Amino acid sequence: MSDILKQTIINFLKPMVTDLGFASVDRFAAAPEAHHPKRVCRDAQTVIVFGITVPRGILKSPDYNLYALHRSYHSAYMRIDETALALCNYIESIGKYLAVPIPSYAPMVFHQFEPWGMLSLKHAAVNAGLASFGRSGQAYHPHHGALLRLGAVVTDAVIDADPLLAHDPCPPACKACSKVCPAKAFDADGKFNKMTCLGHTIKHAIYPLALNSEAGLKNIERVINTAGHNYWIGCDECLKACPLNLKKDPAKNS
Repeated sequence: MSDILKQTIINFLKPMVTDLGFASVDRFAAAPEAHHPKRVCRDAQTVIVFGITVPRGILKSPDYNLYALHRSYHSAYMRIDETALALCNYIESIGKYLAVPIPSYAPMVFHQFEPWGMLSLKHAAVNAGLASFGRSGQAYHPHHGALLRLGAVVTDAVIDADPLLAHDPCPPACKACSKVCPAKAFDADGKFNKMTCLGHTIKHAIYPLALNSEAGLKNIERVINTAGHNYWIGCDECLKACPLNLKKDPAKNS
């Protein structure tokens, strides 16, 4: 039954996404309790993770790189959320299952002003055999690098998990991302600091206006999850420098 259900979901989802994978909930043992799949869906058993890639050509655009990246990311977020909603409704229509969509971006939860998703989509992608963590802290797909925008669905349906990928996909001794980072988001040991990167990269006209007071900071979730949702991307130097993002999909050249 599990194999039939898995193939049914693959057949439904595959025409809409670039790639997908399945993770059993036991792979999330290290997840923070507040962001564990079982806090998202009652009796959660499986996390279905999928991604839609943004065009590699954006990284090569002479004049409109960040403009195209901004719109591609936000277009992908909307499409991913619609896909997750459709998948949940489909799963619930074919059996006595529950399913909950994970937002591709917002709404987020803030812990000490640090943004967290309901569930870490990067960790979910790694747990589903869809990606592996590189030295930059990003999750890299074998063919699409860090260009996949991710979405997920948590369900109480029991579905076989996919094999995990090998650790550390980065080329030996590669430091392309840390060398080019204008925010200096990597320390001397090469450890990536997410908040340093976000402070440099994620921009929105509403942030300095709405978050410049104690009252605004107290309501940071409401500000960023509503008025601040459509953020601007101020930097993608690591994406452009990373050799994993420049690989061509061998399936398209066969």
